[in-house]
Amino acid sequence: MKKDKITITKDTNIAELVNLYPKAIEVFTAFGLHCVGCFASAFDTIGEGAQIHGMIDEEIKEMLEEVNVVLNNEKSQDD
Repeated sequence: MKKDKITITKDTNIAELVNLYPKAIEVFTAFGLHCVGCFASAFDTIGEGAQIHGMIDEEIKEMLEEVNVVLNNEKSQDD
């Protein structure tokens, strides 16, 4: 049985995401978004955190594409 695809957007809360999917931390830190452990991550979305850290829209889009690929590949291996 095929499970639902994971879809992470710029509106996803950072802390909620990394609690559910710790693998996302590797992607975010590779893109220079190191706020995954910061207290503000409980309040910030991915888009907000990325902009605060100087990322431009294209970088945010690329990071989101990568995190979705990584998480969905990991999920398909778990099925």
